[in-house]
Amino acid sequence: MNDAKLAETETRPPRKLSREARREQLIEATIETIARIGYARTTLTEVARVAGLSHGLVNFHFETKERLLTETLLALAEEYRRNWTEALEAAGPGAAARLDAMLRADFAPAVCSPGRLSAWCAFWGEAQSRPIYQEQCGSNDLAYNRRLEEICADLLRETGRAGDAERIARVLRVTIEGVWLDLMTMNAPYDRDEAQRTVYVAAEAFFPEAFNADGLRSQT
Repeated sequence: MNDAKLAETETRPPRKLSREARREQLIEATIETIARIGYARTTLTEVARVAGLSHGLVNFHFETKERLLTETLLALAEEYRRNWTEALEAAGPGAAARLDAMLRADFAPAVCSPGRLSAWCAFWGEAQSRPIYQEQCGSNDLAYNRRLEEICADLLRETGRAGDAERIARVLRVTIEGVWLDLMTMNAPYDRDEAQRTVYVAAEAFFPEAFNADGLRSQT
């Protein structure tokens, strides 16, 4: 086998994948398609082309465009939930370390890539996606908000600072959402690192002994 054919064989998707692996492949292709041509123009045929599969195989797994888009939205939501919960589980025991883990998780490449930001933006812009998201993923947002508030309350106690943990958590959350929106624009005014630093500046305003623009201050 010559080098060209060997390279093609190595990069070609496997012909046989488990049902779950094939669905994941198609969802990734859907994210890529939405990011490139938008929500409305995404079709089963285009997703199949991006995935290198037949239209019939896409139809077999998802049946309709609406179901494929719904499953993609739910997959993105679960990916986001898993990202921050795993980051929190790996964090140190102190409240500052736990807050740092949550803030940093929002800018991990796994969830904060150009393609995924574009897909989120497309879903947020579609009215029909909102009730689906609220019904099936609203509890994820409630869990995130509650955990962020709890950590802020713990950090207020640890630092002896006065403050409203619920409002502090809200400021941090809307700052994250705001810089995400900036990153979603076609000509983003700054990159992901600067977006993360902006959020840390907000954290520093409430907890200057724990954070600066670079993140968690050294505790030594």
